[in-house]
Amino acid sequence: MFKKIVLAVDGSEHSVRSTQYAIELAEKFSGSIEVVYVVDGDQSKADVLHFGDKHALDKMRIDKLSDVEKLMENSKIDHQFHILHGEPGPMIVQYVNDHHVDCVVIGSRGLNKFQTFLLGSVSHKVVKQVDCPVLIVK
Repeated sequence: MFKKIVLAVDGSEHSVRSTQYAIELAEKFSGSIEVVYVVDGDQSKADVLHFGDKHALDKMRIDKLSDVEKLMENSKIDHQFHILHGEPGPMIVQYVNDHHVDCVVIGSRGLNKFQTFLLGSVSHKVVKQVDCPVLIVK
């Protein structure tokens, strides 16, 4: 049923909890997980100005997802990480709809609370526009 699962993460506490649910689904249905992290364009520009060094910037992004990576490695579930660039909601929707995904697992809140307040949550955009079931984790 849920063979191909996309786990959308941003490094938040909700992402870590979402990872645990995605792992449980993958174990139950003998599925695989594609972990998707979207680097927002505006945030990316600010990060480059702040860090200056591409290697330091890449390390910061990887460190942000270290808890998710640890859970994935400990689970022994087949998984891949994908880093996308753009606006998180539309990029996740495009990735999911283009890759014939069976289920999306996403946290109910992310790191950017101000953007959520102004634009609506990424999870809300995803649930309205993808062509598969979505599990939103609180």
